[in-house]
Amino acid sequence: MIHKHKQYYFRHLKDDIPAGIVVFLVALPLCLGVALASGAPLFSGLISGLVGGLIVAWFSGSQLAVSGPAAGLTIIVFNAIETLGGFQGVLVACVLAGIMQLCLGYLRAGIIGAFFPSAVIEGMLAAIGLILIIKQIPHATGYHTSYEGDESYMRETAESSFMELFDAFNGISPGSVIISVVAILLLMLWGTAWFKKQKLLKLIPGALIAVIWGVGYNLLALKFFPQWAVRGDHLVNLPVSEKAIDFFNNFVLPSASYLDHLSNPKVYIVAVTIAIIASLESLLSLEATDKLDPLKRIGPTNRELKAQGVGNIISGLLGGLPITAVIVRSAASINAGGQTRIASFTHGVFLLLSVMFLAHYLNYIPLACLAAILLHTGYKLANPVLFKAFYRKGMSQFLPFVITVIAILTTDLLKGMAIGMVIGLFFVIKANYHAAITLTQDGTHYLLALNKDVSFLNKALLRKFILSIPEKSTVTIDASDAKFIDHDILETIEDFLETAPDDDITVEVIELHGKEKIKKHQAIVILNDRAEV
Repeated sequence: MIHKHKQYYFRHLKDDIPAGIVVFLVALPLCLGVALASGAPLFSGLISGLVGGLIVAWFSGSQLAVSGPAAGLTIIVFNAIETLGGFQGVLVACVLAGIMQLCLGYLRAGIIGAFFPSAVIEGMLAAIGLILIIKQIPHATGYHTSYEGDESYMRETAESSFMELFDAFNGISPGSVIISVVAILLLMLWGTAWFKKQKLLKLIPGALIAVIWGVGYNLLALKFFPQWAVRGDHLVNLPVSEKAIDFFNNFVLPSASYLDHLSNPKVYIVAVTIAIIASLESLLSLEATDKLDPLKRIGPTNRELKAQGVGNIISGLLGGLPITAVIVRSAASINAGGQTRIASFTHGVFLLLSVMFLAHYLNYIPLACLAAILLHTGYKLANPVLFKAFYRKGMSQFLPFVITVIAILTTDLLKGMAIGMVIGLFFVIKANYHAAITLTQDGTHYLLALNKDVSFLNKALLRKFILSIPEKSTVTIDASDAKFIDHDILETIEDFLETAPDDDITVEVIELHGKEKIKKHQAIVILNDRAEV
């Protein structure tokens, strides 16, 4: 079995390593951005990215989910630092949250991931695609006010993001625009059928070409056309260690003060909050990743909760931010051709190498390159074709989809998903409401079929159908497909059987016995091979 697994991973190395490089290029500035927005040390974002790539990738049951620091938890961490009197309190809460997630995994709480309607998941993906476009246009034009919100849509940035979008056109940097536009064209070109057929070009990810283009252009512009170059604050900004060994000094290991935080009740409140939100975001991301997987593999939800739990325990112990499965990175991996967990692991390896040895060189990368990669990913997630496809499926699918998109854009990821779930649930109940009882007509004969489980919720519909049956009709009440019939439903049928002779209606009842007993009636009733008069 182990040998087969090795062969499987080796067979896909040609796809996974380039995809891992793409995810690394996307994850690097976002790890720093989430840390910056959280008010935490910049290195804490890199630690959580490393743990997500190097450790969680192997504990997770999903081949394609990529984990790391999530912007959805940013405001929680930011407030917790103030509430708990420092970042170390957050680290303790992160470890406790990880333990809680482990327990949730063993309690099989991952089953809640199966109750997200498909239209709502697709709506979340489309919303994230639009968010990426909205958030990355300022970076692509060279207008940068903050890093936060690049992967999520936090409440405090919802309005400001649209303002930034308009402001971006007032503060255009020519160099950034040239870099991002050419990078997007390169990515589109790399995705054409002709390029995909070229064996040599297929091995090189389009995102890598986009980054090489950006670095090359900017170095030449700085030398020959300074006015067309990108300024330093529009470049990646990594902390640079003089020696590789200095890298390890950035870790924050547990100390005696941990015990002081454990006696603080507020730490446990923060821990529960992190555990719940991180678990929900991870399950949502896992569900969305499964939807995007070309091979349609299904990641085990309980194992994912355990993996995220282990990740948060380790991240907290090393000085990192809370971790979740992140759909943006997972989508970037899939779009770049990733096939297995090696892609996520590769992104972790490159994060490690970059921080230890290459930080100085990575600081040459213009943020406009990375914005172009995310804009391309965002377009794929929010492709107009998807909206048309859901419209053709009917309002029961289109409305949950589009309302989820709007709700996420106007609130945040979790609130938007909650609104989408409520709308989706309404349509599910509505569909079941009508499917539980059906009435069909053939001349003067009516067939009233009771399907599946018929609950008291269907009482009003049953009465409506009964009242629509005219005098001098023949009615068959077929309950052969029903597994359960509520007592209220049976009472309504009893009342109909008693009043039917008054309207000269003949009723035949099929397989109603066994679900509930019905009283004997004065009316002529044929009981399916058990005639009683």
